[in-house]
Amino acid sequence: MSGMKRAVEISKSVLIAALAASALLLGMRTGLFNDFFRTIPFFGNVAELMIGGAGAAETGGAALKEAARPILIVITNEDGGHYAVKYDTDARNAVYDRTSSILSEALGSVSGLAEVAEDEWRAALSGPGIYFMYAAPVGLSVLDGWLGAQMPENQGGASLRQICVAFGGDRSRIYFSGGGGQFYGADTASSAGKAQELGIYSANGAMFAFETDLASAAAPYMLITTERGHPDVYADSAGNQEELLGITLDALEYGDQSSAILPESDGAMLCVGTQFNIRLDAQGRLLYHSRESLPPAEERQTPGESEMIERARVIAAQTIGETCGAAEVFFESIEYNAGYCTVCFGYYIAGGRVYLRDDARAAGVTFFSGVVTDVELNFRNFTFTGEDTVLMPERQAFAAAGGEFILCYADSGAELMQPFWH
Repeated sequence: MSGMKRAVEISKSVLIAALAASALLLGMRTGLFNDFFRTIPFFGNVAELMIGGAGAAETGGAALKEAARPILIVITNEDGGHYAVKYDTDARNAVYDRTSSILSEALGSVSGLAEVAEDEWRAALSGPGIYFMYAAPVGLSVLDGWLGAQMPENQGGASLRQICVAFGGDRSRIYFSGGGGQFYGADTASSAGKAQELGIYSANGAMFAFETDLASAAAPYMLITTERGHPDVYADSAGNQEELLGITLDALEYGDQSSAILPESDGAMLCVGTQFNIRLDAQGRLLYHSRESLPPAEERQTPGESEMIERARVIAAQTIGETCGAAEVFFESIEYNAGYCTVCFGYYIAGGRVYLRDDARAAGVTFFSGVVTDVELNFRNFTFTGEDTVLMPERQAFAAAGGEFILCYADSGAELMQPFWH
């Protein structure tokens, strides 16, 4: 009889555990527990992988997350008025979270991609639709992986910087440009229903240069806004050397291995392990080099760009991304040199590009045959001062520059950074 009772109690326990797990999974899928899990460091990444959504996709068995977001989004209404988000990071992220599904749907149903005339590109920018611009060109196949769009085969070989989904009554079109004067368009699934949701965004005075009396052949697609005040920023050390070294060792999966720490005369710290060297100077610049043997020629691999960008993104996110404060770390380029490939990242804040001293990049991760051989990290922490600097109006700056310019911050090692046009 006691054995029967134990069996019943065990069955009850199993049933309760199954119901709890089911409720937990349902809550995560519906978003009920999203905020709760993201407040716990461990569950943050797990929740993102389970919840999915914009910026996470399963491609080739690996989870790909966006390594960059658009730095500019423009929503154009039926009357041709533009609502643009360019400098307010929170507003831009909110708009992107609301509209990235439109881009994903459009990419996932591309049909008949072909070069189009510039007049058609301009008409798309001036008509009802939504426009995204990245800081640097991104491979279409890479963007496809970030959005989980699953583009048709043989459509993803191009690199692009600007994308426009143009809404039409009978059909919608998607347009691309890499910024080199060539434009491409394709039919795509209608987004008319979702387009109606964008009616909440009222025009805020933004205009493309070609729509103004300042149209310049050098930069007709520069977006000109009416904003003038831009935040001042404090730039500071991201932490002491021991902390930054520990973060890096964990990210590179050497945290449980023994290593020797050797101080250098210039204040730098040298960490020597059995398979690597790391040098971290007093300004937060870290250089990692692997001493592991490279694979022989017959065993070398050629990983895809998406895979290398994702692996580099994880390293950057778990190191400088954890310590940069109010800044964002965005993918900028891939550089190839004698069989080596370096994935490069930059710092952005308040819609502006941060230029580090000596023209250093925020991060660079170098691969050879799919193996990480070198990593450069420039640890910095950025916070808003609460004060703004009023710059020359963009229309006036555009006329003076005679071409495209961007908002910039220069981090020379001094504490205060003020914005400027460049």
